[in-house]
Amino acid sequence: MSNITTLTSALQQAGMRLTPQRTSICELLVESDEHPTAAMIYETLKPRFSSLSLATVYNTLDTLVSLGVVNVLGHAGDDKVHYDADTEPHVNLACLSCSKIVDIPSEHVTHLDAEITAASGYKLLGARVLYYGLCPACQKKQARQAAMKRN
Repeated sequence: MSNITTLTSALQQAGMRLTPQRTSICELLVESDEHPTAAMIYETLKPRFSSLSLATVYNTLDTLVSLGVVNVLGHAGDDKVHYDADTEPHVNLACLSCSKIVDIPSEHVTHLDAEITAASGYKLLGARVLYYGLCPACQKKQARQAAMKRN
């Protein structure tokens, strides 16, 4: 997983000033296990930084993604782009009902990264392995709703 120093150093190497707002964006990404969207980051940090703009959040995220220190995930059933500071090989599971995304470590993904690198010669900066489905809580909720309809 990326740490705060990795993210902030990447921003500096990209020529961006390391403002308190950008540092806070990096901290939120590293500390969050919720795979936040740009809007979630903005809403969380706006009370602390009245001058924070959504453009700053997007520009910071775009830079971090382009440098390979943050992964951009597709939507999780909510048509919003989610971000993940954990760039170590793992699988993401997205619930199409509640939009929760969870990480599942997998040695198979690690082996796949090595295989892809060896076969292609690419320097991999990240990967997205994202499975969509229904989380256990949403499965139970749907089963209860179906049972109530039958009764």
